Amino acid sequence: MNGFVHTVGMTGEREERQLEERWALFDRWGPYALLALGMVLTGVTSGELEMDRFAWTATLALVAAALVLEITRQRRTLRPSAAGAWYFFTRWAISFALVWVAPLNAFYAILGYFTADRLLPPRLVRPGLLVTAVVMAGSNVGGFSQLDSVASLAMYGGLLCAHIGLVLVFTHFAEKEEEQAQARKETIAELERTNAALQQALDENAALHAQLLLQAREAGVADERRRLAAEIHDTIAQGLTGIIAQLQVVAGTTDPASARVHVDRAAELARHSLGEARRSVHNLAPVALEHDELPQALKKTVAEWAERTGVRAEFTLTGTVEPLHGEVSATLLRIAQEALSNTARHAGAARAGVTLSFMGDEVTLDIRDDGRGFDPLALPPRTGTGGFGLDGMRARAERIAGALSVESEPGFGTALSARVPLVHHD
Repeated sequence: MNGFVHTVGMTGEREERQLEERWALFDRWGPYALLALGMVLTGVTSGELEMDRFAWTATLALVAAALVLEITRQRRTLRPSAAGAWYFFTRWAISFALVWVAPLNAFYAILGYFTADRLLPPRLVRPGLLVTAVVMAGSNVGGFSQLDSVASLAMYGGLLCAHIGLVLVFTHFAEKEEEQAQARKETIAELERTNAALQQALDENAALHAQLLLQAREAGVADERRRLAAEIHDTIAQGLTGIIAQLQVVAGTTDPASARVHVDRAAELARHSLGEARRSVHNLAPVALEHDELPQALKKTVAEWAERTGVRAEFTLTGTVEPLHGEVSATLLRIAQEALSNTARHAGAARAGVTLSFMGDEVTLDIRDDGRGFDPLALPPRTGTGGFGLDGMRARAERIAGALSVESEPGFGTALSARVPLVHHD
């Protein structure tokens, strides 16, 4: 839109400049050419007894040329003004005298038709055209000296009416064309104003988008803090509590064998807690996306999970892959990691599958397993051993205007689907 309005405006200005340049060229050389044409025709058609008439024509032509030369020398811009009116009617008087002497000098008088609207104020345009018609009609009857009978006067009256009629018709067309040109200018001006308002709105929307993005990032940071707090509470803190309990038993027993068992349990809890801590850090900063796009990162994640858990898992990609915004990729990867972690911890599945689908203006991530399943409407309250998984995944999806749905039934596995908008990479 902006480019269209700018092009239209530039085209209109360029055409106006070209038109002004052509008229300036005509104003400079046109009067001389028309004077010369009238003189040549008058000289060719004049006999030996009419040389006085030719002399008068030459004298008046020189006066007219001097007038044009003076206007050109002063470089006056021809425009509707008092000076323009003076030039127009002075030139008309000279053309009247030229036609009186020799009718063929009407070539110079015809300038009045072409310059009335460019020299005269609006209220004088019609009178200027009418007086030009007076001279042109006189030329058509053979000169004003021929008006010596009723028949010639009647012919002159008819020709004058014809000229006036043509003047009125063409003036009407010119006014209509001027109205249309003015309407086009107003339309272009309105389009430019609308375009400026639209550009301002786009700038405001861009600023609002940046503000919303900043707020979303801040909300994401808060979500990550809450998630990490939940991870620490449900895994690391519980693991440390168990380690302390095992060491307290060791401190209170004198049986070396029993002490060894509790020490081994404490070591196992420590290793498990360390693994959970590493997993939490990994989820906080998805290093899997540093060098790979989401499909490759998901494929590697599924393969590593299958190797680590011994569960047969497959990754499937459908649709045309498009580059995704970093937040979208990170969200879907973390949802997949959390879902697979839940499958390993709770489902007891033999098989699992992850499918990433690009579908028009949205991306869908499906995770399914053939594990023991559960009743989504009867989830137990959050305890010290878990319960943040589904809530965390749902919060992640909703944070980027997506949604998470879960289908499961005891004994029939679980299917989880995350649908988010397809937002392209910046």
